Amino acid sequence: MKIIQATNLQAITDQESVPTVADPTENLNLGSYKLGWNDKENYVFKPSKGLSTKIVEEISYMKNEPTWMREFRLSSLRRFMAKPMLPWFAVNMPELDFDDIYYYIKPTDHQVGSWDDLPDSVKNTYDRLGIPEAERKYLAGVSAQYESEVVYHRNRQELQSSGVIFCDMGTAVADYPDLVRQYFATVIPPGDNKFAALNSAVWSGGSFIYVPAGVKVEMPLQAYFRINAQNMGQFERTLIIAEPGSEVHYIEGCSAPIYSSDSLHAAVVELVAKPGARITYTTIQNWSSNVYNLVTKRARAEAESHVAWVDGNIGSKLTMKYPSVYLVGPKASGEVLSVAYAGAGQHQDAGAKMIHAASDTTSTIISKSISKDGGNTTYRGLVHVDEGAKHAKSFVRCDALILDDNSVSQTKPYMEVGEQDAQIGHEATVSKVGDDQLFYLMSRGLSEEQAMSMIVNGFIEPVTKTLPMEYAVEWSRLVELQMQGAVG
Repeated sequence: MKIIQATNLQAITDQESVPTVADPTENLNLGSYKLGWNDKENYVFKPSKGLSTKIVEEISYMKNEPTWMREFRLSSLRRFMAKPMLPWFAVNMPELDFDDIYYYIKPTDHQVGSWDDLPDSVKNTYDRLGIPEAERKYLAGVSAQYESEVVYHRNRQELQSSGVIFCDMGTAVADYPDLVRQYFATVIPPGDNKFAALNSAVWSGGSFIYVPAGVKVEMPLQAYFRINAQNMGQFERTLIIAEPGSEVHYIEGCSAPIYSSDSLHAAVVELVAKPGARITYTTIQNWSSNVYNLVTKRARAEAESHVAWVDGNIGSKLTMKYPSVYLVGPKASGEVLSVAYAGAGQHQDAGAKMIHAASDTTSTIISKSISKDGGNTTYRGLVHVDEGAKHAKSFVRCDALILDDNSVSQTKPYMEVGEQDAQIGHEATVSKVGDDQLFYLMSRGLSEEQAMSMIVNGFIEPVTKTLPMEYAVEWSRLVELQMQGAVG
């Protein structure tokens, strides 16, 4: 096998300045955050902090799980305890204390199908986030997770009548055990990495979606994840199975309060795209700056199927997330489109992995990053072509926009190519907003903030245009609010 490893590229903006034009980003606070309120705690169950066999058994007991799932959890806990932290992970999170985290909090005693049936504190949170309004307008189904459990869930009637299953993961284990057991942890086994093992031991909430053969879900399905408690760990588990010829688009959003101590979000997402199926998985994560966001996301794409990950990351103290697609069937295709913003004290380490394990497979990775106020963005990606995977094609493009002289962008692509006829392309650019661009826009009546917002929105437009219209509008609005020094 021929292995090509690209050298690291650390890009820092040009130190030269133009004295006649003031720095238009000087007063912009792109890292400010307006989803950072917290609600008064009124929980059904909140254990002591820390991870142990006892808390894992309590989680399984409170969910009334079958023996196989309880044993799976305990085995995963042993794996987590035995598995060392990889050095390149540990160097990025030296302050994360696994003993200072709540691993399971049960906010309500049951799940409801009406927003009005939620406790006022929880209901008001989702009203402020706009989730009920979004459901009424353009969603086929909604799931809302608060702390460790899904507290609200509802599908449209036509979705259920077509045979589509959309429920929280705990309900799926109880109501569809054979189907869950057939696919659960087959794409991401517990031993894959330390945080996959942790999730496998203490997972709670998340979504389960099953789309029958030939069914095309016309409207998006959405889940929203909210962390409220201080030192909270949220470990949702999502599994999507798309049978041959089916289509589905799933969207998730996330937020959390701002605390002086850290919270942990470590999800696992598994996608199975059968022959000819299409899955689009969109994530818009707007975490606060005290959240460690460590997610394992992987898809299995069979013959002539297509999987797309669309990823937007704003906030969080640290994000380490590399959505991947294993192209295991001929003519399968995968796509990752991502945008990441890093402000003061933030590191967005994101990227993608494409594994070409069959012939005539294609993949595309488009990564956009923005950094300011000393923020650090890193693209970390892998394109791998198996020996025997003839006529593979892959294209990677990484673009970084740096808004001041103190921020950093790094590009770390790795390519492992086992076939001579593979067509692999990689492009990377690093740029600073030019004074001539700002002058041109401001000469036409725009303020400095408006001009900067327009430039940044144009920079991320290749990703924004892939979103459904309503989400594209909200994403653009989010960026514009950041340019005004506010997010929310």
